Amino acid sequence: MMLEMSSPEMQRRALVTTAAALAAGPALGVLAGPAASARAGGVASHEIALDGRRLASSGRGRWATGRLDTAAYRMLAATWTGPAPTLRVRTRSSGRWSPWQVLRVLHDGPDRTSGEGSGRAGTDPLWVAESDAVEVVVVGRRPDDLRLVLIHPGKRGEDERATGSIPAGRAFAEDDSGEVDETGSGRKRARRSPRPRLLSRGDWGADESWRDGRPVMCRTIQQVHVHHTASGNDYSRGDVAGMIRGMYRYHTQSLGWSDIGYNFLVDKFGRTWVGRAGGPGRPVRGAHTLGFNNTSMGVAVIGNFESGKVTPRTVTALVKLAAWKLDKYGRRPSGKVRVYSTGSDRYSKGWVRLRVIDGHRDTNDTACPGQALYAKLPTIRRRTRKRAKKYGGTGR
Repeated sequence: MMLEMSSPEMQRRALVTTAAALAAGPALGVLAGPAASARAGGVASHEIALDGRRLASSGRGRWATGRLDTAAYRMLAATWTGPAPTLRVRTRSSGRWSPWQVLRVLHDGPDRTSGEGSGRAGTDPLWVAESDAVEVVVVGRRPDDLRLVLIHPGKRGEDERATGSIPAGRAFAEDDSGEVDETGSGRKRARRSPRPRLLSRGDWGADESWRDGRPVMCRTIQQVHVHHTASGNDYSRGDVAGMIRGMYRYHTQSLGWSDIGYNFLVDKFGRTWVGRAGGPGRPVRGAHTLGFNNTSMGVAVIGNFESGKVTPRTVTALVKLAAWKLDKYGRRPSGKVRVYSTGSDRYSKGWVRLRVIDGHRDTNDTACPGQALYAKLPTIRRRTRKRAKKYGGTGR
């Protein structure tokens, strides 16, 4: 289904702002310069090249854009080649400027041997109030080919009403070819931890034309890696589908990944969303935990948990999801497992012993999933073990 911008007024503002920017000269226009703008599937996406025309030295190793008037957007990020920069941004909404915020370097990503990616690095995408201007400051060396990415995911009536099109239970058509038994019993158990209620890719409005190639399957699932999106905590129920559309657009079109990186996403309202395509019951290889995507599932909680609180509904959703996926492969939720690293910024290639349910920081040099969410992992392991045991699984 085609998405529409949220209102005629927003469309008018976007057109007026863009026209004014173009009239003012190339330093302000989001459509000017070598980085293209696009509107696909109703999602408006613009990339602004922050070259010498827009990013000037302000002394003491700092570079600044000044005010850049833009078309309307809700999400922003930056990409580059070479070493990672330190970036700070502020945005203008309804004539008021936000406080300065750091754009954090994105540590999620495909394994180096996967063939995914364009070679560009980037930041976590930041979710903001609807904005029409931005300022950027770079501290230190100005990176090569720095681009600012602005995305407006549009708004659908379905976004407000999403409750879950894949009901809770065990049977689901896409799961059929993914059914396995790795419990060592030689037969499938009559009972397993049930699949939780899920919201499908259709529920969040995935444009399947953005995907590149067929989903790749893992040989097995040994771990669940818990992430946070670091995109911000100030969002409503009706925002979530658009946030995921924006991440999908950024991952595929700006970073060149084959699909959204995460296998699943969980919001603060306790809803679980299907991320990467291939079938939620199958061992789909994601692009979430560098060096460890090959035998794992990645779930991202939408929010920033260095600063935000983890809701009880979020914890419950993570428990149900982890119990379903791990019980299927006979994994011990509270245990450790020997896994093979294909090479990350924390572990070189080779075997390593890690927790079955871990945080992103356990495998990569990152603060993800934030201290508040990381502190919940012992509770999540304990409750997942209890749930698996309830259904006759590996309650250890």
